[in-house]
Amino acid sequence: MIQALTKEKIRGSEDTTFLPPAERPPGNGGGDRPADPGPASSGGPILGNAQLAMLVVIVAELMFFAGIVGAFIVFRFSGQAWPPPFQPRLPVAITAVNTLFLLASSYTFIQAHRGLRQGDTAKLFAYLSVTCGLGALFLTIQGYEWIRMLSFGLRLSSGVYASTFYTIIGAHALHVFFAVIWLLTVLVRTRLGHFSPERHVGVTTCGMYWHLVVGLWPVLFFLVYLM
Repeated sequence: MIQALTKEKIRGSEDTTFLPPAERPPGNGGGDRPADPGPASSGGPILGNAQLAMLVVIVAELMFFAGIVGAFIVFRFSGQAWPPPFQPRLPVAITAVNTLFLLASSYTFIQAHRGLRQGDTAKLFAYLSVTCGLGALFLTIQGYEWIRMLSFGLRLSSGVYASTFYTIIGAHALHVFFAVIWLLTVLVRTRLGHFSPERHVGVTTCGMYWHLVVGLWPVLFFLVYLM
């Protein structure tokens, strides 16, 4: 009797050991298709907080320049002689050459950023130095031309023609000045080894602002000097 009960228990345990596995409930992860990993594992955001903040600054700057350019266009096509008689003409030729210097600085910054992505800090420093030098050269030539125009009698009190010129071009020159200061800061930090392909936010945001001031200038040059 005891042997019969023992054999029955062994047979029962063998039957349960080879039972097929229970089916998975339908829903998340059911079937052969893997579960959707969700947005959390699809990688980081395209833009970081610093880049998003700089985009907000860029939009605000564009709105600011759109406002003063709009005022200039209203005065420009108001029907009065433009430029007024007996007012000195703007230096178109040398400003056109100066425009090339500023446009070239955008290219050198692109090369500097490329060096950063490659991990070449020497290339980053070299091209940042050229970019900074071209920006300083642009401001120097513009300042020299302003001194000449002031000596010829073109002052803010000379009328709408002079006031709109100094407002628009002066506002842009101020932005270039602060951008050059920012470039110098990035240049010093590059020399100290603060940047790498993984740590690039300071260079990236500075580049966004620099390309803004460079991209604005051809539009302002055409409107103020050529139109």
